[in-house]
Amino acid sequence: MTNEQVKGIIRNIPDFPQKGIQFKDITTALRNPEALKWMKDEIVSLYKDKGITQVIGLESRGFIIGPAVAMEIGAGFVPIRKPGKLPADVIEQSYAKEYGTDTIQIHKDALSKEDVVLLHDDLLATGGTMAAAIELVKKIGVKKIYVNCLIELDGLNGREIMDSDIEVTTLIHY
Repeated sequence: MTNEQVKGIIRNIPDFPQKGIQFKDITTALRNPEALKWMKDEIVSLYKDKGITQVIGLESRGFIIGPAVAMEIGAGFVPIRKPGKLPADVIEQSYAKEYGTDTIQIHKDALSKEDVVLLHDDLLATGGTMAAAIELVKKIGVKKIYVNCLIELDGLNGREIMDSDIEVTTLIHY
């Protein structure tokens, strides 16, 4: 499987979740075993030698490949969720996204100052969700932060709002 083959499997859903949004639906790639393996293997190859101790998946599509990557590189998995989904004490961050506002949370004790983390999600668009996740992780304090998304919408310049010392990688560009 190649990057272009996986890109060809991902479908576009016009006007979802609202008019004017061109939603990139990864479920078509997830149901394809070769595409799913390619995505996981590509991320593992990028991060296997970076000393990652925790992979942090953003709700909800970051929960799909994130745990598999964590297992392959010998790291733990930490979820970032929407409010009311985590049972212990949390910290939260609100943010603007391309079609509204939202809030995300992480357990206060999910990370340590010694952790090297990989924040993982399916899509990097305007960068609001990932920037909020970075702020959550910074509130706790870690050694190093890496960011990975399966897809990046290049024209929306989402990576430009992130600190220059954070390495951002994406597998597929539109």
